[in-house]
Amino acid sequence: MSDPQSRSDSSGRPIRRSQGQIVVARALWYVKPGVAEVRPERLSPPSLGEARIAMEYSAISRGTERMVALGEIPRSEWPRMRAPLQAGDFSFPVKYGYSATGRVTAGSEGYAGKRVFVLHPHQDHFHAPEELLAILPDNVPSRRAVLAANMETALNAHWDAGTAPGDRILVVGAGIVGLLTAHLASRIAGTEVAITDINPARAKYAEALGIKFASPADVPGDNRIVFHASAASAGLETAINACAFEGCVVEMSWYGTNPVTVNLGGAFHSRRLRIIASQVGHVAPSHRNQLKHKDRMERAIAMLDDERLDVLVADDVNFEDLPSTLPKIWSSSDLPPIVRY
Repeated sequence: MSDPQSRSDSSGRPIRRSQGQIVVARALWYVKPGVAEVRPERLSPPSLGEARIAMEYSAISRGTERMVALGEIPRSEWPRMRAPLQAGDFSFPVKYGYSATGRVTAGSEGYAGKRVFVLHPHQDHFHAPEELLAILPDNVPSRRAVLAANMETALNAHWDAGTAPGDRILVVGAGIVGLLTAHLASRIAGTEVAITDINPARAKYAEALGIKFASPADVPGDNRIVFHASAASAGLETAINACAFEGCVVEMSWYGTNPVTVNLGGAFHSRRLRIIASQVGHVAPSHRNQLKHKDRMERAIAMLDDERLDVLVADDVNFEDLPSTLPKIWSSSDLPPIVRY
């Protein structure tokens, strides 16, 4: 039902609290390994407690989402790996994704007209429970805000690691998650931070963020904490070898069905090293009693206030072109583009 009350946004456009109209949206579905298509989806007026969002940008994950697209999620993990607003079931067909920003076009007074981040798949218009929306602050543009889910992963990893001022830290793997993890580490007082990757082209991103980049042959050693985010056995071995005595490797990679081989001989035991898993599905134990998932997301979004992070979202692709461009994105060694609507 239409609501007669309305107001205007900053550009003078009317914002209705409940528009009460039917919209035919378009959504990306993964239909078989390596194949995606855009499907129409009829949206009735949002229900009580729901908002309708017009998507502005979304982010593509070359980690979990790539594995979903290629059918590499282990059957044992299907229930645990569901995205909050996923449609369909593993393995196919499935509508999957979790990094969306847009503007609320219909909803309650507290959300109407607001820019929001939400863990939703790639879709030009969609509904989401208002309790899952995170309102974006004015100093975080919508384009940069698509990094929120990855920033949340990086933040949780630091909580798992117990990163402290003055720590010597290495990040192995200069993808989006690795770069954000290194960026957060560099903001902690007195830390000495480096990042390494087998792709020398990633050095430009580290340089833009003010982080030291090291080639695999020149990885600094004696690190109290090493974050591993390369999703490769060789990267994990690099992480182990770069640890200080009684150091810790924080494993952030998700391998799906791919086996991992690593050498735990040599000095692994004599140096009393630890490997711990960090996974964003649960708030780290150190903060779990105080913070809920929504609290953690709000903190992650607030940490996107640095304009230097725009280098990570510089490239984009049109939503309509995703089915034809995704195969190249999955196989490319470049950072993935964001999706523009």
